[in-house]
Amino acid sequence: MAVEQFSYRVLEQKPLPRDSFVQGLQIVDGKLYLSSGLYGRSRLLRYRFADGELLDQRHLHPRLFAEGLTVFGDRVFQLTWRARRMLVFTRDDLSPAAVFTLPGEGWGLTDNGRELIYTDGSHYLHFLDPDNGRHLRSVAVTEQGRPVVHLNELEWIDGKVWANVWQTDRIVVIDPASGEVSASVDLRGLLPPAERQPDTDVLNGIASNPEDNSLWVTGKNWPWLYRIELVPATAGPAESR
Repeated sequence: MAVEQFSYRVLEQKPLPRDSFVQGLQIVDGKLYLSSGLYGRSRLLRYRFADGELLDQRHLHPRLFAEGLTVFGDRVFQLTWRARRMLVFTRDDLSPAAVFTLPGEGWGLTDNGRELIYTDGSHYLHFLDPDNGRHLRSVAVTEQGRPVVHLNELEWIDGKVWANVWQTDRIVVIDPASGEVSASVDLRGLLPPAERQPDTDVLNGIASNPEDNSLWVTGKNWPWLYRIELVPATAGPAESR
């Protein structure tokens, strides 16, 4: 199938602490939930989205490397990278509630309102039962017949899975039933060179604000959350408003 190609226009930006090694991002009920990775520094954080005030945070065990997250009902699910664990927290106070076993590595995580959907660095979306973490099925992700590997941070938007592709400036939009990529978003140039520091890492982080359907993106150790809109790729990155 033909893949729509998009570039972007920056509409707004909000400051983000540079020490956030962003692995998961979601906006729910006016709160920004963020999973920050790295061994010895992994955390689960909750901010008030309007002004960026930190409301809660939970530090993970130093031997756990946090990855993607999703807020599902009254729980927050957070992946770990190589420990084969999915951590479950109570949404009210971020207290530990359960631990599920993963069959492999954890990368990105979202949900479709019924099931958890996670990636493991391959070209598969894996669907899990949110009650017990049981594997339900897997769907191979392809772009014009070719596997798309290194699917990283995920977001469920309008019935599609949006995924960062690790070590690229690209987001792909995936049909969760067929696994086919229907659109590709080129975000090259989003973080200006002057904003980069030695620890600035790759693009990673997608969040849709359900209050106004705005689309926000960021990266690992980036100083900004960017609100963007998509524009046809032939137009190239547009001037900020």
